[in-house]
Amino acid sequence: MSPEQDLLAIEMQFWTGGPEAFRRHADDRCLVVFREMAGVMSRADTARSAEKGRWSDVKPTLKGVARLSDESIVISYDCTARRNDGQIHHALVSSGYCKRPEGWKLAFHQQTPMEGAGTG
Repeated sequence: MSPEQDLLAIEMQFWTGGPEAFRRHADDRCLVVFREMAGVMSRADTARSAEKGRWSDVKPTLKGVARLSDESIVISYDCTARRNDGQIHHALVSSGYCKRPEGWKLAFHQQTPMEGAGTG
């Protein structure tokens, strides 16, 4: 698989995998940007914020990739997903990854809800 495909597969785990996905794939510290908040979170804090089963019918469409170096990549994608209450969420998403000895780790994540969409 290409790095882009690997990273999109990790993103799917973040959407559907719950806290374990963040414990496995987030870097020690991650800058997160949502409509409700922005700031640096520890891996433990990002894992605590995740809820397994919160999302279903997740459909990401890759929009762009910026390879900053062999060890850092930013991907952007359009995503629709269904919340566990049935509401549809549509957002533009960007995630930045750094390559560590144990694999790609999420160091930056941003979501911009699209017009008429709920929040994440």
